[in-house]
Order: sequence, then C-alpha cells, then structure tokens
Amino acid sequence: MTQTPGQAPLRIGLTGGIASGKSLVADMFADLGVPVIDTDVIAREVVAPGQPALDEIEAQFGEHVIDAAGHLDRAAMRETIFSDDGERLALEKILHPRIGAETRRRADLAGGEYQVIVVPLLASSPLADFVDRILVVDCDEETQVDRLLDRDAGTEDQARRIIAAQASRHERLAIADDVILNEGNIDDARSAVTRLNQKYRRLAARQGPHVPST
Repeated sequence: MTQTPGQAPLRIGLTGGIASGKSLVADMFADLGVPVIDTDVIAREVVAPGQPALDEIEAQFGEHVIDAAGHLDRAAMRETIFSDDGERLALEKILHPRIGAETRRRADLAGGEYQVIVVPLLASSPLADFVDRILVVDCDEETQVDRLLDRDAGTEDQARRIIAAQASRHERLAIADDVILNEGNIDDARSAVTRLNQKYRRLAARQGPHVPST
C-alpha cells in the first residue's frame, strides 16, 4: 500500500492472557511477512544490565531482584509483584512509559501494509489508543494454568495469582475486534491467522489517511 504523508499502516493490537499463545500467533504473522513489534521483547531490553530502568528497579525493590550476573531476577520479581498490587503498579510506573515510547518508535519505522503490535496488558495500556483494531488470543483459565506450570515450573497458586493480576478473560473479549481461540491445535490457529491476514490486508488497502496517536 502506498502511504500518503502522515499516514501510518493499519495497526493491530495483539493481546491475550498469559500463556494464551500470543507469541505463537505473532510468529505466524511474522512468517507471512507482517512487521511484528512485541512489547515483551522491548520490556526485556529496557531492563538489560546498564539500562536506567534496571537501576530504578533495584532502588525500588532491593538487591534481591537482581541476580549474581547483574540481570533482573524474573522469578524474584514475579513473586514480589504478584503478591502485592502496590509493588506491581510501582514496576509498571518504571517500565510502561519506556516500553510505550520504544513501541511507538519501532512502529513508526517498521512500515508494512499492516503491523501487529503485541501487548499482553493491552486492556489497561495507553497503547490501546495507538492501535486500530484489537485481536485477542483466547483460551480458558485451566489451559493457561497448565501451560504456565509446564513453562515456568511454578506452583498452581502462583500461576492463578499471576492470571488474577491481569485483565479478566471477559474484559479482554469485551475489547476484541477479532478473536483466535487457541486451545492447542496449531493448525486451527494457523488457519485463523491466514484468514485474518487476508482480512487485514483488505482493510489496510481501504484505509484512508491516518495519523497515529502520540
């Protein structure tokens, strides 16, 4: 699609609960040549050793959230923030402005007919105003718990606390323009991505001038 000055590509906000399969779906879009900006990747980069955000996190939460190699101890951080809403909000205050600014910068550079912007907590994020449509990857809570236990080897109680700290399934579906049900059949998920890719390219071709939010 030829863009006019000030026009941005159609932007699809990809979201879903933890362990719903967002990364799987995002990779499928990337395989189709779609630019993908993943805020989880950006979040890891902004807390790398030497980054100001990591120093702020250590000052806010203490040395126990930094491992021996000077990296963020993600397990310790999860345990801290998911047992205390105040601590979780304090972390978000440090990270979210940085993640948002870098997401917008990368989206402005990425081009493409349309873009997929992966935001796990999109329901409560300012980036909800940056995207044109919202795609929710959905699965039931028991599937989320099973995947979390397989992936992170934590406890069921911790898994359920992490899930409870996020937007509810109902809240995510309430903001969805499109939904992919991902209960574990990869072929079904890939077929859904293929159909949506065609839909988004049609929408992008019809999209008029659009100035992204700031």
